[in-house]
Amino acid sequence: MDSPDLGAVGRRPLPAKPVLPDADVAAAHRRGPADAVEARWRQPALVWQWRRERQEVLRPGVGYPGIVHLVEVARAERALRQLYPYNSHCAVRLSSRTRYPYALRAPSVLPRHDGRFRVFVARGGTLRGETGTAEAAVALVVAHLPAGLRPAVAGTP
Repeated sequence: MDSPDLGAVGRRPLPAKPVLPDADVAAAHRRGPADAVEARWRQPALVWQWRRERQEVLRPGVGYPGIVHLVEVARAERALRQLYPYNSHCAVRLSSRTRYPYALRAPSVLPRHDGRFRVFVARGGTLRGETGTAEAAVALVVAHLPAGLRPAVAGTP
């Protein structure tokens, strides 16, 4: 855990790490993929909010623009809410499996430092488009979902 006192004159203390419902996610995995997906959707916004607040203390103005809002907008979209969310290299990714190896059938979204969002196919990097808002990025992801995409299934433990 980070010390709240960094010893730097005039620097605000670092925010406390969020308490993540890891035990809840582990228990949810045991109950089945639908519960695992639901439990997992609760974590990304907490983690990225904390990272953004921490970054603002350490390097003001060089944060994670848009990612917290992006996660919230994606979570509100019914078609995406059935997929298992995770982050990799600051991109929001959605899997059709609840454990690694993930099955990426939906495009991923990378928030850019200029406030825009890049929507791309994770494997191969094919760009689907770039948008100015999280809402437009999520709409673009939904527009590029494969036909017949079903809710996430249990991955290999």
